[in-house]
Amino acid sequence: MIVCLPDELPAAALTAHHRDKHFGVTGTLTPLFWAVPQLRLWQRQQMIGLRKGRPASCAGGPVRMLDLQGMRHAAAVGAGIRYQIWQQVVHGTRPATPWPVFETRHLTDPDRYPFDTATADFHAQPRVNAMRMHAAATPSPGQPGVGELEMYQAGQMAYQHYTATSAVAGDAMLTADGRKLAPASDALTHRVTYLEEALRHLDTLEPGQRLLAVTL
Repeated sequence: MIVCLPDELPAAALTAHHRDKHFGVTGTLTPLFWAVPQLRLWQRQQMIGLRKGRPASCAGGPVRMLDLQGMRHAAAVGAGIRYQIWQQVVHGTRPATPWPVFETRHLTDPDRYPFDTATADFHAQPRVNAMRMHAAATPSPGQPGVGELEMYQAGQMAYQHYTATSAVAGDAMLTADGRKLAPASDALTHRVTYLEEALRHLDTLEPGQRLLAVTL
């Protein structure tokens, strides 16, 4: 979750106990963001959970000190590489029905369509089997995952845009005035709606607005 911190909130409120009190969320600070390359020594104290490295990752800080554009560009490049791998992996297979369709059917009538049956039906598809077999044969980070099947099937540019925007918007957002933005479900259409809302909100933020990344 990306949390937009109220201006008056002190740094002491970023402890686990106070995060729950102020935001109603519990979790751990996550080094999601990149600090801008030209970050000056005196600016480092304004960053949250700043780590060493190039780029230097952090859990948050003022918008003007976060390299959001660099994050989006790098995410898009990585997504392009994964998409090319995915195309080779699934070559010759038919488009598959994404998992949210099976999940919705299960949630609608769990007695007549149990979770185990939904999982088995999803995994029985040739394209899903091809992706699972590739993941099993090449167990390394960054491989195409079945959880993003619907995004891959939307096309390369769509997948790159989705990945780039997700890099800075996360899975949910809490605005400074307490509004929670989140997808209605895991379906791609709901994720896209969330990303549109989150990006519009990010575009309205002042350079001094502080952002914080938390894993719930």
